[in-house]
Amino acid sequence: MPLELLRIDERLIHGQVLVGWGRPLALDFYIVVDEALAASEWEQELWASALADEESAEFLGVDEAARRFGELSRRAARGALLTRDTGTMRALAERGCLDGRTVNVGGVYAAKGRKKILDYVHLSPEETEDLRRIGEHASVSARNLPTAPEVRLDARKLR
Repeated sequence: MPLELLRIDERLIHGQVLVGWGRPLALDFYIVVDEALAASEWEQELWASALADEESAEFLGVDEAARRFGELSRRAARGALLTRDTGTMRALAERGCLDGRTVNVGGVYAAKGRKKILDYVHLSPEETEDLRRIGEHASVSARNLPTAPEVRLDARKLR
């Protein structure tokens, strides 16, 4: 099965992803693409501690995730790929990993320099540009849960 969920969420592995997305999509594994976490074994253990016994997580840097993307997408188990920021997802898009896929944006919250797009999506000009660039390769939409309405984040919405 392909990766069932490609999501940008500052909180990475947390209840909404595990319960709200993971259970309805029957996810078995999570790929977290984050340079800092890929280099920190103790932080990986901390993040993975939220997983159920039958679930697993891998923490990869962008280069390794891009190199292994095909293999990750063809696993028999169902999985999700998570990044905490738009720049990391853009890097994967620019390496050809996201072509023809859908990227879900959720859990990008208010901070200085960010503009509210939705209650759960606030973007800086740089993040907006990242999403536009991702949109050259993949469909980009926001949805906080799979049962919520999907909001396409096309160029018109990202003004």
